[in-house]
Amino acid sequence: MGVFSRQKFFQELTHGCLLPTAQQGLEQVWQLLVICLLCRLLWMLLPSFVKHLCTVAGGFYTLYLFFELHMIWVVLLSLLCYLFLFLCRHSTIRGTFLSITVLIYLLLELHMMDTTNWHKMRSQMVVAMKAISLAFDLDRGVVTNVPSPIEFMGYIYFVGTVIFGPWISFNSYKEALEGRKLSLGWILKVSLSWVKSQICLVVSNCVAPYLFPYFIPVYGDKLLRWLLAYENTMSFHFSNYFVGYLSETTATLAGAGFTEEKENLKMVEVATSWNVPMSRFLHTVFKSAVKFGTFTAIMVTYIASALLHGLSFHLGAVLISLGFITYVEHFRKRLAAIFNACVLSRKCQPSCSHQNKKKLWVYMINIAFSALAILHLTYLGSLQDEITHHTVQKWSELSWTSHWATFGCWILYRLIL
Repeated sequence: MGVFSRQKFFQELTHGCLLPTAQQGLEQVWQLLVICLLCRLLWMLLPSFVKHLCTVAGGFYTLYLFFELHMIWVVLLSLLCYLFLFLCRHSTIRGTFLSITVLIYLLLELHMMDTTNWHKMRSQMVVAMKAISLAFDLDRGVVTNVPSPIEFMGYIYFVGTVIFGPWISFNSYKEALEGRKLSLGWILKVSLSWVKSQICLVVSNCVAPYLFPYFIPVYGDKLLRWLLAYENTMSFHFSNYFVGYLSETTATLAGAGFTEEKENLKMVEVATSWNVPMSRFLHTVFKSAVKFGTFTAIMVTYIASALLHGLSFHLGAVLISLGFITYVEHFRKRLAAIFNACVLSRKCQPSCSHQNKKKLWVYMINIAFSALAILHLTYLGSLQDEITHHTVQKWSELSWTSHWATFGCWILYRLIL
């Protein structure tokens, strides 16, 4: 590739992708951002009951803006969840029962809706997580009484989270409606989250798809397949980062992304809370199944996750594969015990009891497992742009490397037990 052609490519990339992508990103969400800001300003002036009505109205409008008549499925789910909470208001295991109810509803809905449209409606999962988390909070006494219908719907349709998330608790929603004064820190937080979201969007659409060979020219058929798989994975993950930072932007803009402590602004990274209720439910599934063995519990948990996310073949294949990989991660626990070293999946605390912490061979083991994790992520992420019947073909092109590596680790794990 000549120098001129490469320069021309970068010029075309700037004018043909970078700028249009940023412009289209703003065009798609500017109304949502304006509504979030208006609600944030109105909450400093209006009484409590009217605040709930405003956030319901704003949530309804944005749902129609993004999903049009498909929003009826979100409305039906929210009504079902409140009816369940009200009828079971004296129960002490509402969280588990509501989780099962929501799962059944989502599966029935998936059967009746077009699969493509169903997976685009992120609001379904947001509603499910909010309702489930509220049920668990009621069981634990964090929330003392079932909210009134207008409070519940205000929480469910909170304009800052109804489209992109993230999950926030019912108490966080009530704090957002208190109408704190605007501050410079709040403005900076919103601006920074927005900039991060746009950078991630540009990387996902304009950088990752052309990473090889234009940015880093690499040749060789087998290597190129892996590099293309890495491109797909990178694009997929940065699209998720875009949604995460955008959800942080809308939630913070609407007043739910920060708290004030001792006159200092303490920012809360709400995007990290996205899967808390789902993780809580799946952890409950794991604890219920662990009596049948660790492997069985892990596989049951990932199967439940696949059901909750739509039960497509390629997604199920990815999650089941992740289940095997997670089980094999116990290999690292055994290594940490044998070598008395910090080689666990999660970074050890400085006060851990391991004797070997900073030796060269400890670093080498952790680097090897990090490289293996990158291989797994690239391998599994390569499916994100594939339709169902291409799943086996895609992994076959990569020689089933991740599965063979997992099998090899499992053999080593069994040998050192």
